[in-house]
Parts: sequence; structure tokens; C-alpha cells
Amino acid sequence: APGRCKYGLMLDENGMVMDDGVVACITDHQFVLTTTTGGAARVYAWLERWHQTEWPELKIWISSVTDQLAAIAVAGPKSRELLRSLGSDIDFEGDAFPFMSWRDGHLDSMPVRLWRVSFSGELAYEIHFDSAYALSLWQALYDAGQAWNITPYGTETMHVLRAEKGFIIVGQDTDGSVTPADLGMNWAVGKNKPFPFVGQRSLTRSDTARTDRRQLVGLMPTNPNARIAEGAQITENEPVNKPATMLGHVTSSYFSSVLGHHIALALVTCGRDRIGSKLVATARGQQLTVEVVPPTFLDPQGERQHV
Repeated sequence: APGRCKYGLMLDENGMVMDDGVVACITDHQFVLTTTTGGAARVYAWLERWHQTEWPELKIWISSVTDQLAAIAVAGPKSRELLRSLGSDIDFEGDAFPFMSWRDGHLDSMPVRLWRVSFSGELAYEIHFDSAYALSLWQALYDAGQAWNITPYGTETMHVLRAEKGFIIVGQDTDGSVTPADLGMNWAVGKNKPFPFVGQRSLTRSDTARTDRRQLVGLMPTNPNARIAEGAQITENEPVNKPATMLGHVTSSYFSSVLGHHIALALVTCGRDRIGSKLVATARGQQLTVEVVPPTFLDPQGERQHV
């Protein structure tokens, strides 16, 4: 409905995840689609291809607004208080501005569109606005945030936060051969759409639908001081000098300061059935025993982002 947002996956013809993002419904006939950080041009070309070659009769227009709009993410348990402190005509109360919705209004007298979405797992907002105001609004947020010891956070921090929540990054935790089911994200696939979507038929193929595919899971080292190397090969607990069956590989690995140890995401054959078991991650000749766990390490119920 207008005023609401929805997370979505984009599939190719083979049913494999090629991008993800959030769609905001502005009106019944107008939507804003966000993509992965480097995926805007590719997705724009993909949409135009299908419109021009397969569905030219559809009366739609696709426009890139990447150059016109700036976006600033404000994340953390005090983000609501910070935005209020700038002065705004937006009602920030949870019931009036729930998770996965957007509101138009002003911040520090600047016109903005606020999306209540989170890639950190915390209470968070994305501010979308005219790029001409970008520096001014950034400085206003930074100055007002000093009351809460605010700090800019970069890509590496973002990666740690999203990994703690088990949020994927397309192209890192996927490789063009991963389906929504492999990621444990069948909940994001519309089962009752009144029309077919790209990749839908491929999801029912025997190879795509089999249950022994590589699946996204979490890994934790049994030695809390050990680091799991990205790209490490996952095997059963077998001697290193014996040819071993590769079960998968580590896609993401970080040190979680809030958990106090390293964590990793991996694609592992029958991964969900292996939760609770021990496997071996091998990289550069070094073996590390790891425990298979669910991919959400922190706040599995999502309570922090729904406050």
C-alpha cells in the first residue's frame, strides 16, 4: 500500500538471486526501487530489457534517480531521538511510523523522504532527499548527534552488523547459483501473485528444488580466539592429507565485538540439517574446527529494529 516498503529479491531466468533491495510504494502507480550498492545500472538495464523485449505493451516508465537523490542511513537505538532533535513535522512514534514504511516531511527545514528500514538490525532510518542538500544535512546530523556521541560508520562496520543479523550481500554470499530457498528466504517469494515472475518456473526444476543443495548457515569457531578465513573450504572432520569432499565455503567472516568472537556465513551442502554439528574450515593449509549454527547470531526475533 502507499506509505509502505517491502524487501524483495530479484531473480534471473534460472531462479537464481541476482539482486535484492527495498521497494517503496509512493502511489498506486508509482514505486521507488533500491538495489545493492553497485547494482543500480545492472538492474536498470535488466528492467528495461524485459520491458522492451517481453512486455512492451505495459504502460510503464523506468527512470534512474540515483544522481538526483542522496541517502543517509541513521542507525542505532538513539536514531529516533536524533532525528526528532533536528526539528521535524514527521510523527516518529512507532504506531504512526512503523518498521518498513516511509514518510514525507522535513528535517532541519529540508524536504526529505524517510524510510524506516534497517541493514544493521538496529532501529534505523534512511533519509532520501535532493542531493543538493547532502552536505548540509550530513553536517546537521553530525552536529546534533554529538549529544549521543554519534560517529560515521563505514562499509566494514556495516558488514559486521548485517552479518550478525544474517543479512546477505548479493555477490558475496551469493554467486549466481543460489536460490531463495538456499538462503532460507522462501518467505520473500510471493506464492500468490496473479502473474508469473521472472525465474518462477525455474524454482520448480528438479535440480533447483532438491533439498541437498548448499544452504546458507552460520559458523562459529570452537576456539573463540580463532578467525575463520573467508573463502575457506568446508569439509567433514577428515585428515588434511586425504582427498576430502568439499561441502561448501565461507562467504563472509568478521569479528563481532558485541559477541566477543569471530562469526562467519557459509554455503554448506545440507547446511540446515547440519546445525549443531562440527565441521572443518581449511584455508592456506590451516584447519579450524567450526560449529554450524543458524545464520542469525544476534537478536533473532528482530526486537531491536521494531522498537
